[in-house]
Amino acid sequence: MIDKEKTKERIIESLKGVYDPEIGIDIVNLGLIYDIDVSDRGEVDIKMTLTTPGCPLAGSVEEAVKAVVSAIDEVKDVNVHLVWDPPWNPSMMSEEAKQILGIE
Repeated sequence: MIDKEKTKERIIESLKGVYDPEIGIDIVNLGLIYDIDVSDRGEVDIKMTLTTPGCPLAGSVEEAVKAVVSAIDEVKDVNVHLVWDPPWNPSMMSEEAKQILGIE
């Protein structure tokens, strides 16, 4: 059996390497990751959003998420679910991301 909490922490760290191609900030600090569920068997479900529903690069972001999470040894399968509720807004960003973008 895997340590689900440690695996989740590794997933979050890996996702910090996936950047929104239009904004140039990672998807974790942008607040695009809503939920990560890790099963005892290493199956991972990620609920995430994008900054806009019409994002032309949605497919590439989703593929990047699957690639970095799949590279973690304990992970056997990755499912990414794009959701639009709640809609993303700048208040969901980390303080670090807000500072980079000059948002108070």
